[in-house]
Amino acid sequence: MTIAAHLDALVAFYQSLTPATLDRLSEFYDDAARFVDPFNDVVGQRPIARIFADMFERLDSPRFVVTGRFAASGDTPVDEAMLRWELRFRSPLLGGGEHRIAGTTHLRFAPDGRVLLHRDYWDAAGELYAKLPIVGVLARAAARRLRVPDNDSS
Repeated sequence: MTIAAHLDALVAFYQSLTPATLDRLSEFYDDAARFVDPFNDVVGQRPIARIFADMFERLDSPRFVVTGRFAASGDTPVDEAMLRWELRFRSPLLGGGEHRIAGTTHLRFAPDGRVLLHRDYWDAAGELYAKLPIVGVLARAAARRLRVPDNDSS
């Protein structure tokens, strides 16, 4: 199977992820896979599965929608890819309606096509903290103070 086929299968897994499908994680992640995001840095299938399980416990109806993908190309072996995604969910802490967090994942693959590195990049302050009551007020105020003023008078 090519890396493109592995990536297609992985994207389908992410987009159909549920608590019931977490037991398939070993099909997609190497035993020594590392997962890094703004809150976690773990190694191994069990800790990675716990992170996803925790997401299902804390959020209502979470689901990933992959909006783009990029794989290395050229003369080098294709063992890395990037995914652009949205996490869509509901949360009692954030009030009604669907919320979205946009992010990107850097993936590195083992020779068998399973994930060795899964590193998520997303803006925890702007995408999450700013939406929380009380914390959000402080986060937005801090962001305003840190902004570079627009002095373009032309």
